[in-house]
Amino acid sequence: MSWQAYVDEHLMCNIEDTGNHLTSSAIVGVDGSIWAQSSNFPQVKPQEIEAINKEFDGPNTLAPTGLFLGGEKYMVIQGEPGAVIRGKKGPGGVCIKKTTQALIFGIYDEPVAPGQCNMVVERLGDYLIEQGL
Repeated sequence: MSWQAYVDEHLMCNIEDTGNHLTSSAIVGVDGSIWAQSSNFPQVKPQEIEAINKEFDGPNTLAPTGLFLGGEKYMVIQGEPGAVIRGKKGPGGVCIKKTTQALIFGIYDEPVAPGQCNMVVERLGDYLIEQGL
């Protein structure tokens, strides 16, 4: 399966048959290279990916400044150290799951709930980890 198919079929899917979808998503190499993305995924800057990787290496580096994606600021909320970063911005937010080689991004807005976004992103991330990716 191509990386784009993972984005299109697994991240941008119909969530729990509600008819709702993530706003945007991407699979980005830990080096910052875009492997696949939805058409409206923000253009992330290298320093934003560096900051995200730093947070995965040592939690609480983003909390004081916020998480930035494409220049948009998200407040960092509860995640899983070394595995998942979650951010909130108004009624929406972001979930980022780290695998061995990639970062899986899901950005959502209402009516998608944070837990729904987390489930979609983390399920794919867990699968890729099981595959050694």
